[in-house]
Amino acid sequence: MKKQFIAGLILSACIQQSIAQSRTAVPFNQNWQFTKADYTPKDSAVPHTWETVNLPHTWNNRDMQAGKDFYAGNGLYKKTLELDPALQNKQVYLRFEGAGQVADVYVNNKFIGQHRGGYSAFIMDISAALKFGAENTILVKVNNEPRKDVIPINNNLFGIYGGIYRPVQLLILDKLHISTTDNASPGVYIRQQNVSAAGADITVTTKLTNRYEQAQTAQLSTRIYTQKNELVKDLKKTIRILPQGPQQFEQPVHIGQPHLWNGLKDPHLYKVVVTLIGANGQVIDEVTQPLGIRKFEIKPGKGFYLNDQPYRLYGVCRHQDWWGYGSALENWQHAQDLETIREIGANSIRFAHYQQADYIYAKCDSIGFVIWAEVPFVNAVSGQEGDNAKQQIAELVKQQYNHPSIYTWGMHNEVYEKRPSDYVRALTAEMVDIAKSIDPDRYTVSTNGYGTMSRPENRQGDIQGMNRYYGWYEGNTPDLEQWVAGLEKDYPEHNVVLAEYGGDGNIFQHAETLPEVEYNGAFMPEERETRIHEIQWGIIAKHPYLVSSYLWNMFDFCAPMWSRGGIPARNMKGMVTFDRQTKKDVFYWYKANWSQEPVVYISDRRLVERKQPVTTVTVYDNIGTPVLTLNGKKLPAPKAGTTSVHYVYENVKLKKGKNLLVCTGVKDGKTYTDQVEWVLK
Repeated sequence: MKKQFIAGLILSACIQQSIAQSRTAVPFNQNWQFTKADYTPKDSAVPHTWETVNLPHTWNNRDMQAGKDFYAGNGLYKKTLELDPALQNKQVYLRFEGAGQVADVYVNNKFIGQHRGGYSAFIMDISAALKFGAENTILVKVNNEPRKDVIPINNNLFGIYGGIYRPVQLLILDKLHISTTDNASPGVYIRQQNVSAAGADITVTTKLTNRYEQAQTAQLSTRIYTQKNELVKDLKKTIRILPQGPQQFEQPVHIGQPHLWNGLKDPHLYKVVVTLIGANGQVIDEVTQPLGIRKFEIKPGKGFYLNDQPYRLYGVCRHQDWWGYGSALENWQHAQDLETIREIGANSIRFAHYQQADYIYAKCDSIGFVIWAEVPFVNAVSGQEGDNAKQQIAELVKQQYNHPSIYTWGMHNEVYEKRPSDYVRALTAEMVDIAKSIDPDRYTVSTNGYGTMSRPENRQGDIQGMNRYYGWYEGNTPDLEQWVAGLEKDYPEHNVVLAEYGGDGNIFQHAETLPEVEYNGAFMPEERETRIHEIQWGIIAKHPYLVSSYLWNMFDFCAPMWSRGGIPARNMKGMVTFDRQTKKDVFYWYKANWSQEPVVYISDRRLVERKQPVTTVTVYDNIGTPVLTLNGKKLPAPKAGTTSVHYVYENVKLKKGKNLLVCTGVKDGKTYTDQVEWVLK
C-alpha cells in the first residue's frame, strides 16, 4: 500500500503555521485504497484486493445508472497518515463533506464514530487514536443500502450512491479553537435583522471549544470587509473560555447604508473574519465566512420580495448526479451546472431533494441565485426515520446558515399520512421547530404531491409547496389554470409554491401527433415535454400569487428503479440531457421567456423525418415578431402563443424531400438567425 506522508506537507512550513496559527486544513483526497468488503475492528488485516482511488469517489457511477441491478453494500476506504510529534498537543479532526450513506470511521483499528446520512458533512475527532511520529491507518466503511432509519429510505425517486463522494479535510487545531463539532458547522453564525437600504443589524455568534484543563483568556476579533476588501467594522472583545463544555460569544454591530446583496443583478458579498488571539498576540484560530446583507420577504398574494422590491422567482430544480460520474463530482462540474442554469435565465434553484455540496451554496452566493435547501425526507415513510430526519435538518441549517442565497429550509417532499394526528405531521412540526430555533429569520417549507391545501401533512411550515404534473401523471395540461385559480380564491393569505411541474422527453423519440400519455410506458417523445411547458409556463406567468415555481428538472438524472421512455434508470424531465451535452427544445423556451439574452429558436428541430405534409412550426423569439421562411419563401404572420415570445405558424405546407426553415430577428441592428432542415417522406 502506498504511503501518503502528510508529514511532508506540514512538517516544515505548515508545521510552523500550525504552531503560530493553529488552524491548518490539508486536503485529504489522494491515494486512498478502496475495496468492496465488510470490516469490524477485529479485522486487523483485511485480506482483500485494493485499488487506488482519489476522492471524490463512488462505486455506483456506472452500475446504478444502467438499472436496478447495482451494488448496494459496504465499501472500504483505507489511507495511511504520519504526523510529526510536534503536533501531539494539537486537536486533529477529519471532516467529511459527504459519504453515502452510513459511514463508520476507524483509526488504527479503533472505532471513532458513525455518521448516518449521505448528504451532510460530518467531523470526527481522531486526536486520541493517533500515534504521532508513526504510521496511522485511517479506515472508513461506507454503506449505501437503504435503511428504514436513515433518510432517504429507498432508491425509488433517485439513487443513493455509495462512497466518499465529496472531499475530505484533515484539520489541525489548537486545543482552544473555534468549534468544528457543532454539526460540522463553521462555528460562526452571522444573523442579520432590520435590513434596509438605511442600515442593518448584524450579530456574529462564535462558538468556542477549550480542551485545555484550565480556563483560557483570549481576544475575539471580528472584522467585516467589503467585496473590495475594505474594512467596514473591527470588533474586539476580551473573553474567558472555561474548560468545560462549548461556549458562545455574541458581537452585535450596526452597518449603516449597507451595500445590499441584490440577486443576479448585484450579489455583493461582505467578508466576516473571526480571529481568536492569544495573550501573546499570536493568532490561535481564524474562520472566514460570507455575509450578503439582504432582506427576503413573502407577501401573500403578491409573491416574493428582495430588499423591499418585487422579485419574481424563475426557478429550476437540480439533482447533483452526472452520467458516468454519479454523485462524485468536482467543483468544475458544479460550476458548469450553475452556468447552464444561469443561461436559461433562472434566478432561483430548488436543490432537490437533499443537502448539496458546500461549493454549490458558496457559488450561489457569489452568482446571486435565490435558493431553497432541503433534506431527503422524501417519497416514503417507515416510522423509524424521525431521529435521523431531525438530525439532518439540524446539520443542513447549521452547516449552511451563513449563505445569503438561501431563503427557505425544506422539511420533506411527498410523504403522506391519513390523519392530522399521524406521524408525518408531528415529525414535520418538530423539524420546523428545530430549523426555526437555529435560524428564526428564514422561511420553512414542506412539499406535497397532492393539489389540495387540506391534506393533513400540510401547513406545518411557512410555505406550502405543491408538485403538480397535469398532462403527465394526472388530468390535462391546461388544468393547472383551474388549480392555481382555486388556491387564489380559497387561500388568499397562504404562501404557496409550485414546487415541481413538467413531463418526460426523450430526445431520441419524436412524434408529429402526440399519443396518449403513458408515464410508465416506453415512448416519451420530446415534443410532449415541450408542449407541456409551453402551456404551463404561460399559466404560471399570469399568477404572481405563486411565491415561486420550480420546473422539474434542470437536468435528466438517474432513477435506478425505473424503466421508462426507452432508457432504463432515467428520469427525462430535464431541460438538458443527463450527459449535459444536449439542451432540449424546452431549454430554449425558458431561455426566451426568462433570459435577457436574444433568442431566436425553431422548436421541434429533432423531429427531422416528417410524414405529414401540413404541419405547425413553433418559434421562440424574445426580440420581436420573427420572419420565417420556408425554402426561401416568407410565411404569413404567426399566431400569438401562450406568452409574448411564443409564435405559432399554422398550416405550413412542406414539399417532398428536404425543407429548409430559416427564422430571423433583428435587435439593435444585429440580426439573429436560426434554421432547421426537415425531410418529408
